[in-house]
Amino acid sequence: MAGLPVETLRVWERRYGVSDAGRSPHGQRLYSADQVRRLNLIKRVVDLGHAIGTVAQLSETQLRDLAGTAQPVQEAMPRQLRIAVAGAALARRLAAITTMPELDIVAHCPQLHGAATALMGAEAEVLLIEETEMTSDALPLILAAQRATQIAAVVVMYRFCDSATVRRLREHGYLVARVPADAAEIAMLCGTALAGAGRPLPLPPPAPRRRLDDQALAALAAASTTINCECPRHLSDILIMLGSFERYSLQCASRNASDAALHQELNRSAGMARAIMEQALERLALAEGLPLPTTLAEQ
Repeated sequence: MAGLPVETLRVWERRYGVSDAGRSPHGQRLYSADQVRRLNLIKRVVDLGHAIGTVAQLSETQLRDLAGTAQPVQEAMPRQLRIAVAGAALARRLAAITTMPELDIVAHCPQLHGAATALMGAEAEVLLIEETEMTSDALPLILAAQRATQIAAVVVMYRFCDSATVRRLREHGYLVARVPADAAEIAMLCGTALAGAGRPLPLPPPAPRRRLDDQALAALAAASTTINCECPRHLSDILIMLGSFERYSLQCASRNASDAALHQELNRSAGMARAIMEQALERLALAEGLPLPTTLAEQ
C-alpha cells in the first residue's frame, strides 16, 4: 500500500526510525492505517528528490506540504469482508474463527490449480490465496483467478517462497505475506488489501535524459590520452555500457509482457546510474581541462 519494497522499509526503520510498528503475539509487524499513510507520504517526497534522512522525522503536515497533497478522507474499516478462498485448510480454519473484520467466505476451492474456474462469479471483495510452497509457476494461476473473479484486492500467503517470486507478486499489486499463525492477522491482511485495492502506486520519477551520447563519450575518452589520469576514459567506457544496457532493458520490457515491470525498473535504474556517472564525468572533465561537447556546455 505504501509502495515500498520490504527491504527498503526495514533499512529506513533501522536507520531513520520512520515507523514504530507494533508486533503481533507471533512477532510479525503490525502497521496501522495512519502508519501506512505516513510511509506512503515519505516515499512520495523521497521520490521527489528529498533525502530520507531529512524527511524521516517530519510531521504528516510537513510531509504533505512537500508532497503537494491534500488531507485524505478517513475511511472506516468494514465490519465484514466477503472473501473467496483458494486453499481447503485455510477455508476450514477461517470458518471456525470470529475475527474483526469478520470474514464471510462466499466461495472457496481446495487449491490454486482450478481456482479460476471454481471461483468464477464469486461476489467477493478479497481473493485470499494460500500456497504452502510458492514458486513462480503460481503467478499465472493467480493472474487467471483474479481475471476470472474480477476481484481487485488479492492476498497471497505462503510458508516458503523465494524472494524473486515475492517481488514479482508484489509488482502485480498483490499483498504478499507469510502465513500468520493467528487468524485475526489474516483478517487484518484482507482489510488492508481491500483498503489499498485500485489505488495505483505512485510512479517513481523517470531517469534524466541522456546528456552525453556515444560520440561525445568517445571524444572525451580520446582526449584523456593526453593527460596522466585515465579516469575520463574509464568513466566513458562505463557510461557507454550503461547506455547500452538502458536501451536493451527497454527492449526487453517491450517484448516480454510477463517481465515488463521488472525490466522497466531495470531500465530506470540504469538511467539513474547513468545520470550520476555523467555528472561525475563532467566534473572530472572540467577539473582536467578536457573539452566538453558544445551542446553540454550550453546547458
